[in-house]
Amino acid sequence: MANWAWDAFFYHVYPLGMCGAPARNDFASPPVARLDQVRGWLGHMRELGVNALYLGPLFESTAHGYDTADYYHVDRRLGTDETLRHLVSACHEAGIRVILDGVFNHVGRDFWAFRDVLANGRASAYCDWFAGLRFDGGSPQGDPFTYEGWHGHFDLVKLDVGNPRVREHLFGAVESWISGFGIDGLRLDAADVLDLDFQQALAAHCRSLRPDFWLVGEIVHGDYRRWVNPLTLDSVTNYECYKGLYSSLVDRNYFEIAYALDRQFGPKGMYRGLPLYNFVDNHDQDRIATRLDRREHLYPLHCLLLTMPGVPSVYYGSEWALEGRRLPGDDSPVRPALDVATAEAAGVEPALAQAISRLAAVRAELAPLRRGGYLQLLVAHEQLSFARDLEGETVVVMINSAERSAGVRVAAPLDGAWRDALNGGEVIASGGLLEAEVAPFWARILVGPAAGRS
Repeated sequence: MANWAWDAFFYHVYPLGMCGAPARNDFASPPVARLDQVRGWLGHMRELGVNALYLGPLFESTAHGYDTADYYHVDRRLGTDETLRHLVSACHEAGIRVILDGVFNHVGRDFWAFRDVLANGRASAYCDWFAGLRFDGGSPQGDPFTYEGWHGHFDLVKLDVGNPRVREHLFGAVESWISGFGIDGLRLDAADVLDLDFQQALAAHCRSLRPDFWLVGEIVHGDYRRWVNPLTLDSVTNYECYKGLYSSLVDRNYFEIAYALDRQFGPKGMYRGLPLYNFVDNHDQDRIATRLDRREHLYPLHCLLLTMPGVPSVYYGSEWALEGRRLPGDDSPVRPALDVATAEAAGVEPALAQAISRLAAVRAELAPLRRGGYLQLLVAHEQLSFARDLEGETVVVMINSAERSAGVRVAAPLDGAWRDALNGGEVIASGGLLEAEVAPFWARILVGPAAGRS
């Protein structure tokens, strides 16, 4: 498995939205290198502490990118293959790895092989490329045949990824992305419904090309171990903690997220040692600033995101508390065009990015925060404390989401002087108990007497 992801802090960009691409592809206009705009964000990403970039779908598609028309070329609304090649190279020069969206469960109706079926019917050589395609009825789209769509959406045609020719086509595309663009990994869209045998074959293929290639699957429900194992993926989206991260603040109830963290990563945790992909919003969810009922809660929220076990991610613009709520059948409010020169002004909390940068720097400094175990120390309605340990080094995190400062007292994992790595290096002595006052809507990250820098 790819070990580099343990130390990663991801920035998530939805390119078609952020770069202001037209809503639909006419498949005739000349390419426009809108993707070049992302290069202008690299300085900001580095200031934020980011060292990995997750780029949403960017290959030729009909509309939103998850309706692929051609896996082998960049969407003309974003530029050319060379545009992507230059972006990945610039990212690597800036010390930022790049993963792309791999949308393999389904394609759009403009996918070249499906268009052949539309044109030639039963005579098409590609009828067996699509799941459930039969000529004994019609589709909701008015076709003289039926097929499977993704979750009932018939503009998304499910591929038969068990078909050897389909696999050859998709694996060839991935190989071209690795050799042609130098990408570092993939996020597998709809991995919860994507054939597991296909995922294992894809993983083996990718690792034969590049042993440190990172694969993360989009999983909303289920036992993550089904996907995260030596034969399949390196990680999955941690939707269980996503819910608890914001609702624990909305409900003033840290017991919810504490239960999830202990269940996942505690001494008997199901997912100990698994680098799950943690997030507080993304291109499919309302912006986190819209979900929370107090803007100040963004600070303890990110204190937890950057110190809990797993691989943290920030969605573009949310580091300034950009707001956005999905509408029925319309995700564009959470996928807006955004220019790096004016993005800070578009948000409502310009200081948040600076706070995230501070937290990311501490996470980069302290190996236990990236790779260590997890032990719950204290849970209250608005306070949470836990220890992260790695090879004899211990870090204690204390988080306060209340509007007043709070005294937090926990059993000291070690006696001696503890250094607050987040707040100017203040030293706190302990002798059996570790006690500190934590500022409103903030945290302490205390480095134990035996802990050192990574």
